[in-house]
Amino acid sequence: MKSIREIYRIGKGPSSSHTMGPHKAARTYLSHHPQAHRFLVTLYGSLAATGKGHLTDVAVNEALSQLGPVQIDWQPKIFLPEHPNGMKIASIDDNGEKQDEWTFYSIGGGAIRCEQLPQDETPDIYPLNTMGELLEWCNKYGKAYWEYVSEIEDEGIWDYLAEVWKVMCEAIERGLDKEGVLPGPIHLRRKAAQYFIRAEGYKDVLRTRGMIFAYTLAVSEENAAGGTIVTAPTCGSCGVLPGVLYHLKKVYGFSDKRIIRSLATAALIGNVVKQNASISGAEVGCQGEVGVACAMTAGAANQLMGGSPSQIEYAAEMGLEHHLGMTCDPVCGLVQIPCIERNAYAAARALDANIYALYTDGLHRVSFDQVVRVMKQTGKDLPSLYKETGEGGLAKELD
Repeated sequence: MKSIREIYRIGKGPSSSHTMGPHKAARTYLSHHPQAHRFLVTLYGSLAATGKGHLTDVAVNEALSQLGPVQIDWQPKIFLPEHPNGMKIASIDDNGEKQDEWTFYSIGGGAIRCEQLPQDETPDIYPLNTMGELLEWCNKYGKAYWEYVSEIEDEGIWDYLAEVWKVMCEAIERGLDKEGVLPGPIHLRRKAAQYFIRAEGYKDVLRTRGMIFAYTLAVSEENAAGGTIVTAPTCGSCGVLPGVLYHLKKVYGFSDKRIIRSLATAALIGNVVKQNASISGAEVGCQGEVGVACAMTAGAANQLMGGSPSQIEYAAEMGLEHHLGMTCDPVCGLVQIPCIERNAYAAARALDANIYALYTDGLHRVSFDQVVRVMKQTGKDLPSLYKETGEGGLAKELD
């Protein structure tokens, strides 16, 4: 597996695969073609189908237009072989001819793959690649998941995770302070501030749920508005983890050091899914985004609440299992409906999975790795119209 820095990417929304990935691809092409002065960008499959709603054209233009005009060709019915989110970038010479066309794939979470630069891919640094192997390591050495991160990553990882936590908190605080309508044709009103104010008036369980909803909505709404957030594991699912961790810190007073350690554990969980299946909504549906975010959050919360390695694995397993088959069907291609509400609901589910696991001894019949394999196969079996193309489900019903 690669560094957990690959799971937590700091950047602007609304979509890691449709905004951050194409922007990175365009900058990569630009760095190798500094003399180019005109560009043709062709977007394929899911990247083209919902790219306008996800501001793909804006991201590409922002990167390339500094050197010259950019022409974008949208090809939603054509899918490149390696991934549903494919794109090609070429420079155009003075005779109008394409030169040096490169092929990129936006594979989820802001990561890209380039056919022309395979050597640029970040190296694998984790020798253990499944939750079963990680759990066995923890039990063998009597250590926690985050301690494995500490043994594998360089010393700078904790400063990086501290920055991740800082950006997550800032997104919540900005989101709670904003009202009005989110950008786009849906005219969806922000709800975080309302939920926060109403939650203050409740007690106990209702207040807890209301606060979790408010914090999660705050981040998801910031993402939908193009604000700075952290992929966890994607932009479309970025509200789940910070919403729950922010709440637990407020209620239980956990130190930032403990929160950061829980972020390391959450990233390992997300990394296992990315390594063995996918976190791309275009490839496996929303189960790979919100479902994985729920699993990461359940595991992180369980660690904070004193769970054993087995209980953490169980909490993560439940978080993912109960999102199996979830489709990706963004209305108008925007990360708003049903994405924002799904983040809030998944945050509550993650806390429930954590509590359920804490009541057990951590032993259970279905392992996390089994659910990951099922999720991958389920994603393959889902028709493409339910995987971020915006052609099925709620996207079709509310078009």
